Amino acid sequence: MRLALLTDYALRTLIYLTGKPGRANIQEVADFYRISPHHVAKVVHRLSRLGYVRSIRGIGGGIEMARAADDIRVGEVIVAFEGNMHLLECVGTPKVCVIQPHCRLREVLAEAERLQRDYLDGVRLSDIVQPGGQLADLPLYELR
Repeated sequence: MRLALLTDYALRTLIYLTGKPGRANIQEVADFYRISPHHVAKVVHRLSRLGYVRSIRGIGGGIEMARAADDIRVGEVIVAFEGNMHLLECVGTPKVCVIQPHCRLREVLAEAERLQRDYLDGVRLSDIVQPGGQLADLPLYELR
């Protein structure tokens, strides 16, 4: 899987806001990561529509988390920004290939997607960064 740039920026923005006490602004996030404020603004708008962040206007305004970091799964953010994450079209769509009913590759890729999704859905934002704190150590996933 390769994530789109806006998905990367969305995750970075959530990490920044979780780790920073109080409100931030788009320019702060952009400066911290050395990325375009325009891109951060697009991401914040979408994160706001999805209910992850809150945007406050006026003096003392800015952006802040709208949900607790414990309640946000990395996998859900990725799906919200990426949509369909299938490795091949046949994994999620029936009858797109003549060999699909008997194809073992489709089953292998579907299982790989399931494992990846299960792992990403098992990682909370608070597992990556403690609210108001530093980036957290994340134990490596062990294949069984």
